Amino acid sequence: MSCCAPGTEASAELARAAVALPSVDELRLASRDLGEGLRQSDLSVPDVHCGACIATVEAAVRSVPGVERARVNLSTRRVSVVWRDTADHRLTDPQAIAAAIAAAGYAVHLQTAAASSDDTLRNQLLRAVAVSGFAAINIMLLSISVWSGAEASTRDLFHWISALIAGPTLVYAGRFFYQSAWNALKHGRTNMDVPIALAITLSYAVSLWETMHHGEHAWFDATVSLLFFLLVGRTLDHLMRDRARSAISGLARIAPRGAMILRPDGSRDYKAVEEVAVGDRLVVAAGERIPVDCRVLSGASDIDRSIVSGESAPVAGGPGTRLEAGAMNLTGSLIVEAVAAARDSFLAEVIALMEAAEGGRVRYRRIADRAARLYSPAVHLLALATFLGWGFYDGDWKKALLISIAVLIITCPCALGLAVPVVQVVAAGRLFSHGIMVKDGSAMERLAEIDLAVCDKTGTLTLGRPRLVDAASLDRRHLATAAGLAGHSRHPLSVALAAASSGPLAVFASVSERPGEGLEATAAEGTYRLGRRGFAVADACGGGETDYSEVVLSLDGRVLETFRFEDTLRPGARAAIDALFSDGVDSEILSGDRIPPVRRIAAILGIGRWSAELSPKDKTEAVTAHAGRGRRVLMVGDGINDAPALAAAHVSMAPATAADVGRQAADFVFLHDSLNAVPFALSTARRAGSLIRQNFALAIGYNAIAVPVAILGHATPLIAAIAMSTSSIIVVVNALRLRADAAGGGVSHAKAPLGMVTT
Repeated sequence: MSCCAPGTEASAELARAAVALPSVDELRLASRDLGEGLRQSDLSVPDVHCGACIATVEAAVRSVPGVERARVNLSTRRVSVVWRDTADHRLTDPQAIAAAIAAAGYAVHLQTAAASSDDTLRNQLLRAVAVSGFAAINIMLLSISVWSGAEASTRDLFHWISALIAGPTLVYAGRFFYQSAWNALKHGRTNMDVPIALAITLSYAVSLWETMHHGEHAWFDATVSLLFFLLVGRTLDHLMRDRARSAISGLARIAPRGAMILRPDGSRDYKAVEEVAVGDRLVVAAGERIPVDCRVLSGASDIDRSIVSGESAPVAGGPGTRLEAGAMNLTGSLIVEAVAAARDSFLAEVIALMEAAEGGRVRYRRIADRAARLYSPAVHLLALATFLGWGFYDGDWKKALLISIAVLIITCPCALGLAVPVVQVVAAGRLFSHGIMVKDGSAMERLAEIDLAVCDKTGTLTLGRPRLVDAASLDRRHLATAAGLAGHSRHPLSVALAAASSGPLAVFASVSERPGEGLEATAAEGTYRLGRRGFAVADACGGGETDYSEVVLSLDGRVLETFRFEDTLRPGARAAIDALFSDGVDSEILSGDRIPPVRRIAAILGIGRWSAELSPKDKTEAVTAHAGRGRRVLMVGDGINDAPALAAAHVSMAPATAADVGRQAADFVFLHDSLNAVPFALSTARRAGSLIRQNFALAIGYNAIAVPVAILGHATPLIAAIAMSTSSIIVVVNALRLRADAAGGGVSHAKAPLGMVTT
């Protein structure tokens, strides 16, 4: 499909007059000041649905004077425009931006305005399929009587009844093709729906002409059957495309809406987070998220930084600690000082990374999109040449029209339209039966192309559940004492320690928890402490970093027991890594965790390349760098900190235990603990890709045989419709072979060679 050219100034004015666009004041108020004379406007463009739409809209917007850059995000159906403003507002008319989009043929609203509902479109398509299917069955029943040799009057009656059924059906069920074709033509471009609209319209018109003149043949059954098959393909394709969900809105919901400001006189005032300025002092209570990037002035608490590092274990926060927006304050109240505004804080940076990554990924051109690029103009030229050739050959222009209609019908992209979505639907069903959900049909195409699997550690290669190491070798009395203390805390290591004791626990009359440090209780024998070594042991000297998390039990400052914890390896992790290696896919770890545990997991799994202590930006840059070197990256992650990398990767997967944002950002979600879901999904995707290519070969082979027959005049529109339907059925049957395949995705145990280790 060719993109339409950007609208001229005159066409922009025409579009502005004809379409209700946001006013200049509305657009200016909704824009954001980026500084240095630049502003950003976010506009909703609900009709954007493919790569060609993206190119068309961006080209139209960039043609407006003063526009610096434009970026369309297909997931959110939003275009972000950065434009240069002046004090007198004369350089850029923001309404000209909206008018340029409208002139290109796309509805445009403010981002806050309601966009078109995907669920509504799905329901409309399903109703259209039902209506066209019902009409096709009834017209076919009437046609059987005609084929059986009905008398002329009876034949005419049945033809008129068929015409009355087919007419409203074409208007109601065919409107998707008519609207799309008309929108393309009036803006100077063509698409796959133009030959479809021509075929069904001309077929109905000629059939109606024959009926009015008591002709023996009418092709209402062929027309409506053709429409039914085309709608089935369109609906399947829409259902697969529409499973893609943007994670950005979910991430935005995490951001606090406001913050409690502490005034110099000690009073408190609640402000919207956008109004928080650098230097403001804020009160963050236990259980609240950090509103903006800040530095702790007073107080102590355990901080859940999983949004930053992906690690579930909380870290201690005290005076001087730097905290990122979105982190969760768990146990104590803090007084903090804002060091960045909301738009410059960590959470805003993650959202920006995801928007940029998603905007890049949606430029991937699906197999069907690439196949459609030349198909439509070729069909138009072929039908026109047939019409003119037969017309000039024997002078019978009616016969020439019928033959050209037969060519249009026989070349209608039913088989092509079904080739991809029917395979993807079958493949999605197979994956779902094995506990894997796929949200976007194009993701299976991308998954089949990967050559590198990049994995997060905590929650992905491991389960993110601490496990006590060597519990059998510990003193049972010390374990019972520690478990009795740990039962008073919800810290993940305390929960794991309490769960590790199978006998009776020690009972304490009073237990206090010091945020960020540990637990303390007084008994007849002295004061017990359970927590960090520096808290539990008098004059403790810090040791080097170890592969394990550590908790110390002490009595009056003397060490009684040291408890070590490790993360539980995800079932099937080693087998999955080995299977990927056997399939020609390398593996790498990108983790926000400390170096020692990452190094240990990499050694256990035989993964040679790993990186530790990475921020979300670091992970995204690493994935982008691989892509820049020509690698097709599968990102497997689970945390909010993985979401930008999941969006930036060629394709992505997440476990069902992942954070909401991580699941939304991923293309695949596996519902069970085993990591074998990754190689199984890969084998299914590659098999589906093979069947899609076979379907295209079948469709092309069908056209190579059927088109010459139609051009030579040996196929009526009815025979053309039967041939077209037969090719569609063959494509569907071939796709169903995927369901009959063995549910393997076999796992190889070959060991991947170790490569260079990085940190």
